[in-house]
Amino acid sequence: MATQRIRAKYGRSGPLAYISHLDMMRMWQRAFRRAEIPVAISTGQFHRPRFSLGAPLPVGVTAEGELMDVFLKRRMSPFYFMKQLGPRLPDGLEVTEAYDVPLDWPSLQSQVSKAEYLVVVEAEPGAAIIQEAVGSFMDKESLPWEHQRDKEVRRYDIRAQVHALRLVDSTDDLATLEMTLKCDPSGSGRPEQVVAALGLQLPPRSIHRKGLSLAAPPEKARSRR
Repeated sequence: MATQRIRAKYGRSGPLAYISHLDMMRMWQRAFRRAEIPVAISTGQFHRPRFSLGAPLPVGVTAEGELMDVFLKRRMSPFYFMKQLGPRLPDGLEVTEAYDVPLDWPSLQSQVSKAEYLVVVEAEPGAAIIQEAVGSFMDKESLPWEHQRDKEVRRYDIRAQVHALRLVDSTDDLATLEMTLKCDPSGSGRPEQVVAALGLQLPPRSIHRKGLSLAAPPEKARSRR
Protein backbone atom coordinates (compact mmCIF):
# COMPACT_ATOMS: atom_id res chain seq x y z
CA MET A 1 0.00 0.00 0.00
CA ALA A 2 1.35 3.43 -0.92
CA THR A 3 1.86 6.04 1.79
CA GLN A 4 3.46 8.76 -0.36
CA ARG A 5 3.45 9.99 -3.96
CA ILE A 6 6.49 11.85 -5.26
CA ARG A 7 6.41 13.74 -8.54
CA ALA A 8 9.82 14.07 -10.16
CA LYS A 9 10.97 16.19 -13.07
CA TYR A 10 13.72 14.75 -15.24
CA GLY A 11 15.51 15.10 -18.55
CA ARG A 12 17.24 12.82 -21.01
CA SER A 13 19.98 13.52 -23.53
CA GLY A 14 22.67 11.89 -25.65
CA PRO A 15 22.33 8.24 -26.68
CA LEU A 16 19.43 7.71 -24.26
CA ALA A 17 17.24 9.67 -26.67
CA TYR A 18 17.25 6.60 -28.89
CA ILE A 19 15.81 4.05 -26.47
CA SER A 20 12.17 3.02 -26.48
CA HIS A 21 9.53 3.89 -23.89
CA LEU A 22 9.55 0.29 -22.64
CA ASP A 23 13.33 0.39 -22.18
CA MET A 24 12.97 3.68 -20.30
CA MET A 25 10.53 2.04 -17.89
CA ARG A 26 12.95 -0.83 -17.32
CA MET A 27 15.80 1.62 -16.76
CA TRP A 28 13.85 3.47 -14.07
CA GLN A 29 12.90 0.19 -12.41
CA ARG A 30 16.55 -0.87 -12.20
CA ALA A 31 17.57 2.55 -10.87
CA PHE A 32 14.93 2.43 -8.11
CA ARG A 33 16.11 -1.01 -7.07
CA ARG A 34 19.77 0.00 -6.96
CA ALA A 35 18.96 3.19 -5.06
CA GLU A 36 16.82 1.24 -2.56
CA ILE A 37 13.84 3.49 -3.21
CA PRO A 38 10.84 1.85 -1.41
CA VAL A 39 8.53 1.80 -4.45
CA ALA A 40 5.05 0.42 -3.73
CA ILE A 41 3.88 -2.65 -5.66
CA SER A 42 0.60 -2.71 -7.57
CA THR A 43 -2.17 -5.09 -6.58
CA GLY A 44 -4.01 -7.40 -8.95
CA GLN A 45 -2.89 -10.22 -11.19
CA PHE A 46 0.41 -8.61 -12.22
CA HIS A 47 2.53 -7.12 -9.43
CA ARG A 48 4.58 -4.20 -10.76
CA PRO A 49 6.38 -1.23 -9.19
CA ARG A 50 3.97 1.69 -8.98
CA PHE A 51 5.45 4.50 -11.02
CA SER A 52 4.35 6.17 -14.22
CA LEU A 53 5.74 8.61 -16.78
CA GLY A 54 3.72 11.61 -17.89
CA ALA A 55 3.84 10.90 -21.63
CA PRO A 56 5.97 8.57 -23.74
CA LEU A 57 8.96 10.21 -25.41
CA PRO A 58 9.32 9.28 -29.08
CA VAL A 59 12.61 7.67 -30.04
CA GLY A 60 15.19 10.30 -31.00
CA VAL A 61 13.68 13.10 -28.89
CA THR A 62 15.70 14.70 -26.08
CA ALA A 63 13.91 16.32 -23.14
CA GLU A 64 14.35 18.46 -20.05
CA GLY A 65 10.95 18.79 -18.37
CA GLU A 66 9.54 15.27 -18.24
CA LEU A 67 7.35 14.21 -15.32
CA MET A 68 7.13 10.97 -13.37
CA ASP A 69 5.02 9.90 -10.38
CA VAL A 70 6.47 7.36 -7.95
CA PHE A 71 4.34 5.75 -5.22
CA LEU A 72 6.28 4.77 -2.10
CA LYS A 73 5.40 2.25 0.59
CA ARG A 74 7.54 4.10 3.15
CA ARG A 75 7.89 7.85 3.40
CA MET A 76 11.10 9.60 2.43
CA SER A 77 11.90 13.25 1.80
CA PRO A 78 11.98 14.38 -1.86
CA PHE A 79 15.53 15.62 -1.20
CA TYR A 80 16.66 12.17 -0.06
CA PHE A 81 14.82 10.60 -3.00
CA MET A 82 16.92 12.69 -5.40
CA LYS A 83 20.12 12.13 -3.41
CA GLN A 84 19.70 8.36 -3.47
CA LEU A 85 18.54 8.10 -7.06
CA GLY A 86 20.93 10.51 -8.78
CA PRO A 87 24.16 8.45 -8.57
CA ARG A 88 22.36 5.33 -9.82
CA LEU A 89 21.15 6.91 -13.07
CA PRO A 90 23.02 6.37 -16.36
CA ASP A 91 24.69 9.25 -18.17
CA GLY A 92 22.07 11.24 -20.02
CA LEU A 93 19.31 10.77 -17.44
CA GLU A 94 18.95 13.34 -14.66
CA VAL A 95 16.30 14.12 -12.03
CA THR A 96 16.16 17.89 -11.52
CA GLU A 97 13.25 18.29 -9.09
CA ALA A 98 11.08 16.20 -6.76
CA TYR A 99 8.10 17.10 -4.57
CA ASP A 100 5.11 15.52 -2.85
CA VAL A 101 1.67 15.42 -4.45
CA PRO A 102 -1.51 13.99 -2.91
CA LEU A 103 -2.09 10.26 -3.23
CA ASP A 104 -5.64 10.81 -4.46
CA TRP A 105 -4.84 13.13 -7.35
CA PRO A 106 -5.81 11.79 -10.80
CA SER A 107 -3.21 9.78 -12.67
CA LEU A 108 -0.35 11.77 -14.11
CA GLN A 109 -1.12 10.61 -17.65
CA SER A 110 -4.72 11.86 -17.40
CA GLN A 111 -3.51 15.33 -16.33
CA VAL A 112 -1.08 15.94 -19.20
CA SER A 113 -2.64 18.32 -21.74
CA LYS A 114 0.17 19.91 -23.81
CA ALA A 115 3.82 19.42 -24.74
CA GLU A 116 6.26 22.16 -25.75
CA TYR A 117 9.02 21.45 -28.29
CA LEU A 118 12.03 23.09 -29.87
CA VAL A 119 12.45 21.72 -33.39
CA VAL A 120 15.51 22.45 -35.53
CA VAL A 121 14.94 22.25 -39.29
CA GLU A 122 16.90 22.98 -42.46
CA ALA A 123 16.67 26.69 -43.30
CA GLU A 124 17.12 26.11 -47.02
CA PRO A 125 13.80 27.74 -48.05
CA GLY A 126 14.85 30.87 -46.14
CA ALA A 127 13.58 32.37 -42.89
CA ALA A 128 11.04 34.59 -44.67
CA ILE A 129 9.41 31.62 -46.42
CA ILE A 130 9.37 29.56 -43.20
CA GLN A 131 7.81 32.48 -41.33
CA GLU A 132 5.17 32.84 -44.04
CA ALA A 133 4.41 29.11 -43.84
CA VAL A 134 4.03 29.35 -40.04
CA GLY A 135 1.65 32.31 -40.35
CA SER A 136 -0.41 30.56 -43.01
CA PHE A 137 -0.66 27.42 -40.90
CA MET A 138 -1.77 29.27 -37.78
CA ASP A 139 -4.36 31.30 -39.74
CA LYS A 140 -6.18 28.14 -40.81
CA GLU A 141 -9.19 26.97 -38.85
CA SER A 142 -8.53 23.36 -39.82
CA LEU A 143 -6.13 21.37 -41.98
CA PRO A 144 -7.04 17.78 -42.93
CA TRP A 145 -3.94 15.61 -42.77
CA GLU A 146 -2.93 12.01 -43.21
CA HIS A 147 0.23 9.97 -42.84
CA GLN A 148 1.08 6.32 -42.90
CA ARG A 149 2.44 4.64 -39.80
CA ASP A 150 3.44 1.02 -40.29
CA LYS A 151 0.52 -0.30 -42.37
CA GLU A 152 -2.07 2.10 -40.95
CA VAL A 153 -3.06 5.40 -42.57
CA ARG A 154 -4.03 8.01 -39.99
CA ARG A 155 -6.39 10.85 -40.95
CA TYR A 156 -6.99 13.82 -38.66
CA ASP A 157 -7.09 17.61 -38.36
CA ILE A 158 -3.47 18.56 -37.74
CA ARG A 159 -4.32 22.21 -37.08
CA ALA A 160 -6.37 21.16 -34.05
CA GLN A 161 -3.25 19.58 -32.55
CA VAL A 162 -1.22 22.81 -32.56
CA HIS A 163 -1.79 25.33 -29.76
CA ALA A 164 1.14 27.59 -30.66
CA LEU A 165 3.81 27.72 -33.35
CA ARG A 166 6.50 30.29 -34.07
CA LEU A 167 9.91 30.74 -35.63
CA VAL A 168 12.31 31.67 -32.83
CA ASP A 169 15.73 31.62 -34.52
CA SER A 170 17.34 31.16 -37.93
CA THR A 171 20.77 31.13 -39.55
CA ASP A 172 21.85 30.49 -43.11
CA ASP A 173 21.69 26.74 -42.47
CA LEU A 174 19.19 26.07 -39.68
CA ALA A 175 15.93 27.40 -38.27
CA THR A 176 14.40 26.71 -34.86
CA LEU A 177 10.65 26.36 -34.40
CA GLU A 178 8.93 26.48 -31.02
CA MET A 179 5.67 24.58 -30.93
CA THR A 180 3.13 23.71 -28.27
CA LEU A 181 1.18 20.62 -29.26
CA LYS A 182 -1.78 18.70 -27.96
CA CYS A 183 -0.68 15.86 -25.68
CA ASP A 184 -3.53 14.23 -23.82
CA PRO A 185 -5.24 10.84 -23.52
CA SER A 186 -7.18 11.47 -26.75
CA GLY A 187 -4.04 11.90 -28.85
CA SER A 188 -0.78 13.79 -29.30
CA GLY A 189 0.63 16.08 -31.96
CA ARG A 190 3.88 14.99 -33.61
CA PRO A 191 6.49 17.67 -34.36
CA GLU A 192 7.74 15.97 -37.53
CA GLN A 193 4.20 15.97 -38.95
CA VAL A 194 3.81 19.68 -38.21
CA VAL A 195 7.10 20.31 -40.04
CA ALA A 196 5.78 18.35 -43.03
CA ALA A 197 2.48 20.29 -42.92
CA LEU A 198 4.48 23.52 -43.21
CA GLY A 199 5.69 22.29 -46.58
CA LEU A 200 9.28 21.68 -45.48
CA GLN A 201 10.72 18.81 -47.46
CA LEU A 202 13.37 17.51 -45.05
CA PRO A 203 12.65 15.96 -41.63
CA PRO A 204 13.77 17.84 -38.48
CA ARG A 205 17.45 17.87 -37.61
CA SER A 206 16.56 17.54 -33.93
CA ILE A 207 13.53 17.56 -31.62
CA HIS A 208 13.73 18.59 -27.97
CA ARG A 209 10.76 18.46 -25.61
CA LYS A 210 11.00 21.38 -23.21
CA GLY A 211 8.21 20.35 -20.91
CA LEU A 212 4.69 19.09 -20.29
CA SER A 213 1.67 21.14 -19.22
CA LEU A 214 -0.85 19.67 -16.79
CA ALA A 215 -4.54 20.33 -16.42
CA ALA A 216 -5.42 21.67 -12.97
CA PRO A 217 -6.20 18.92 -10.42
CA PRO A 218 -9.62 18.90 -8.74
CA GLU A 219 -10.12 21.68 -6.20
CA LYS A 220 -10.71 19.20 -3.37
CA ALA A 221 -7.43 17.43 -3.99
CA ARG A 222 -5.47 20.61 -4.67
CA SER A 223 -6.46 22.09 -1.31
CA ARG A 224 -4.74 19.18 0.49
CA ARG A 225 -1.35 19.52 -1.23
